[in-house]
Amino acid sequence: MKHFALFAALALGACSAAPSSNAPVTRAMIADSALPPMKVFQSPAPVTPRMSNANIAEDFLSLHFQLESGRALPTFTRFEGPITVGVAGTPPASLGPDLTRLLNRLRNEAQIDIRQVTEGRGTPNIVIEAVSRSDIRRALPQAACFVVPNVTSLRDFRRSRRSEKTNWARLNERKQMAIFLPYDASPQEVRDCLHEELAQALGPLNDLYHLRESVFNDDNVHTVLTGFDMLVLRATYSPELRSGMDRGEVAARLPGLLSRLNPAGNGQQEYPQALTPRSWIDAVQNALGPGASSAERRASVNDALKIAGDMNWTDNRRGFSHYIAGRMMQSYDPEMAQSHYATARRYFLRTPGTELHQSYLAAQTAAYEITRGNGAEALRQITPALSAARNGENAALLATLMLLQAEAYTLTGQYEAARAVRLDSLGWARYGFGSDWAVRAKMNEISSLNPAPQG
Repeated sequence: MKHFALFAALALGACSAAPSSNAPVTRAMIADSALPPMKVFQSPAPVTPRMSNANIAEDFLSLHFQLESGRALPTFTRFEGPITVGVAGTPPASLGPDLTRLLNRLRNEAQIDIRQVTEGRGTPNIVIEAVSRSDIRRALPQAACFVVPNVTSLRDFRRSRRSEKTNWARLNERKQMAIFLPYDASPQEVRDCLHEELAQALGPLNDLYHLRESVFNDDNVHTVLTGFDMLVLRATYSPELRSGMDRGEVAARLPGLLSRLNPAGNGQQEYPQALTPRSWIDAVQNALGPGASSAERRASVNDALKIAGDMNWTDNRRGFSHYIAGRMMQSYDPEMAQSHYATARRYFLRTPGTELHQSYLAAQTAAYEITRGNGAEALRQITPALSAARNGENAALLATLMLLQAEAYTLTGQYEAARAVRLDSLGWARYGFGSDWAVRAKMNEISSLNPAPQG
């Protein structure tokens, strides 16, 4: 399931496997005409994985043979033969184009034989049912969306959720999956759920916090399938593998398979990857999940920082620990928050593939500079972050950065530039935040940071 956001929800203000093998795998009204039309991304820009094939093979095995809880899965499973996808429920208008675009990517980049079918042509292998967020939360309180094997509807899932029918560990081959998405969320949230849940319906069931360029990470930094993800899916459906293989059989075929699919990875240096202990994962989820008090959240953040230090991490997980520490304290100790952000940035800068992480960080530090009236410094931080947000197809982050840029332009006396970029941001905001009132609220939130008189 895709959890309610972790890293992404901590931006200025957005699917992982469930903990048991039986649970689903797993973030005043204004007239529409008052805002510019919604913008959408057109050409995907996936980046070739920047890591060795040996590391990719290790991650492949962890993604396929383990649930997020740590429970091992005995068998490699996938669909065998062509895959059909159908849409049910009450799909929002944005779902159709986003699904078409994603299926095109899966065919072209992952070489998967997958297509959409219409009603009346039998039950598709994968049913995407659009339901309300309240229905999803009644089914799984901490899920934004989720995927389940061997069911075809939410009603079917409710009847079967505690039976062996929905037990991931009992699968020998994938034949039927159901994905449940919210129809009453922003277009971006629906798309994000679509990417992760469809990818998990097809392949990996686990999430790994050390992955830097993947949707298979509960920090939710990446919200559309990356070059790494497409490589993993292409390997999943390669002729060298088949459903029913055990871990050893898959491991024996991966070196040759990845060498064929990703020759650039043969020349990359292999790096030992420290496992993420359950204690750190629990601390992060306790800090960011629902139900905890402020004191409990602060204690959990401190636990995460200590564990990251004790593990001697120098990667994105260490940076993420400091990032959430900064977010927790910026309302009552902004100077200390900035210190944590600076530390997070040092770790992100030394870790390849963290450009999008740095963009989230820039939204926080640039906002702070705007509150101090330092528009020039805010612009310096925002400019490089914009391209990463755009390449990552994150409209909510892109709109946030552009609205911050508009305030920074205002502070530096560039009023025409401010007006132009603010207007340009609104189309992205409509995709990222959804309703007009949410877009207006975001505009007001960011404009209130500017200490200069508003006019």
